Amino acid sequence: MTTAAVKTNEQLVHDVIAFLETGEAADGLFAADAFCDLTIPLWRIQARGHDDVVALRTTTHPDLGSARATRWEPTPSGFVLELTESWSSGGEDWTCRELMWAVVVDGEITDLSVYCTGDWDRARRAEHARAVTLIRP
Repeated sequence: MTTAAVKTNEQLVHDVIAFLETGEAADGLFAADAFCDLTIPLWRIQARGHDDVVALRTTTHPDLGSARATRWEPTPSGFVLELTESWSSGGEDWTCRELMWAVVVDGEITDLSVYCTGDWDRARRAEHARAVTLIRP
């Protein structure tokens, strides 16, 4: 990759959000040999290689929706991204929260660790709202 074409962390964060919303990875988002380690409640899944990393997302979360970054911070090796996703499936509205740690080399994500709360439906969100008062939204 030429220096002029190297993506910044901010561009990569934007591309990650777009990927989560569309299921399509922008050119240069993931390195050819990218590795992803996904942890969800009670399970852990890994993928290696651009196509398998993309497929990990599209097969485990095929419904499209919106993703909203609540914050992100650059790190010496890439960035950390906190976000909330929302989507509809089977007549139900769902949400989840995720934390992603990305290693970036030459403007592409080479390693991605994803920690997901799991999918919350309307009933789970209502139960949570009755039981807990959050200090921050």
